[in-house]
Amino acid sequence: MEPEVSKMVQTSRGKITHFTDLVVWQEAHALVLEVYALIEKFPEREKFALVQQLIRASVSIPANIAEGFRRRTKPEKIRFYNIAQASLAEVTYFFILAKDLKYITSDHREQIDLLDKKLTRLIQSIQK
Repeated sequence: MEPEVSKMVQTSRGKITHFTDLVVWQEAHALVLEVYALIEKFPEREKFALVQQLIRASVSIPANIAEGFRRRTKPEKIRFYNIAQASLAEVTYFFILAKDLKYITSDHREQIDLLDKKLTRLIQSIQK
């Protein structure tokens, strides 16, 4: 991992050696766990529609962060982190839709915006 990135995302345990050490990955994983808790409240008719789309998009975020972490070149890393951001945009819409359909009470905008900012900073640190 590039020195700039490891400085930016160090944890209390020191230098980052695994994608699970990345705070942005930890928060993305927490979002997935939250999605799984939220979908329990969705109507049965959404089981193979919105629920599956929401799961797929949310799981894609930490999965692409993990894959990007292991890539060797800057362009490869950035590509996977950008895919994570695109999946986060999908989740944003699905939360808005679910809120408008009254399946959930919050669109989780603050949590999503914070995660997006962290992904953006990670990408910017690699680009430098």
